[in-house]
Amino acid sequence: MSATSFRARTAAIAAATAAALALSTSAWAVPDAQFLPLFEQFEVINNGDTSKLEKVSEGFAALLKSEPTNPVLMAYTGTTTAMKSNTTMLPWKKMSYAEDGMAMLDKAIAMLTPEHDKPIQHDTPGSLEVKLLAAKTFLNVPGFMNKGPRGAKLVGELTSSPLLANSPVGFQGVVWMTAGELAVTEKRAADARKHFNKVIELKAPQADAARAQLAKLAP
Repeated sequence: MSATSFRARTAAIAAATAAALALSTSAWAVPDAQFLPLFEQFEVINNGDTSKLEKVSEGFAALLKSEPTNPVLMAYTGTTTAMKSNTTMLPWKKMSYAEDGMAMLDKAIAMLTPEHDKPIQHDTPGSLEVKLLAAKTFLNVPGFMNKGPRGAKLVGELTSSPLLANSPVGFQGVVWMTAGELAVTEKRAADARKHFNKVIELKAPQADAARAQLAKLAP
């Protein structure tokens, strides 16, 4: 084989390897053009405006149908389904939404493998995003559903994960705010201060909310 042929073959192998690696990191992802508008509306819902909850939930469910092996989409579909339990006065419907949503979150967690530690949607490690969505949902459902301890465990996994420090700052801010709020609920004031101060140190978008939480804590 000539030197030119060898170099060409080596370049072809390298290109094929790079393509395979690129595919492996985004094999479950849907395009940002489809995901981000729903994510932005999800953030609006989290801030209290639930007027578009049904539409957003349906949107995530539609994306999940197009990519059923994406655990992040499964988690968003589960979370928004569980959120709908607060939109009805019918007790049986409340339970149905909550149980269906949590079942999807359980499935999303069960789907996770080390491959999902890579960024999937909007540059965030998939495993962390799934665990955060599950943790916040489990901590917010009524106590009789016995999901609180599991939610707290997931928060611990998030804050101790080596992946967290390399995640987007906004995502880190949500994780540390969630940890701080859990610490307040569990009357662990020292831990709460530490977590809220972490948000401020990161200069995360949630820094003002963290300062407000710190102001509420007894000296």
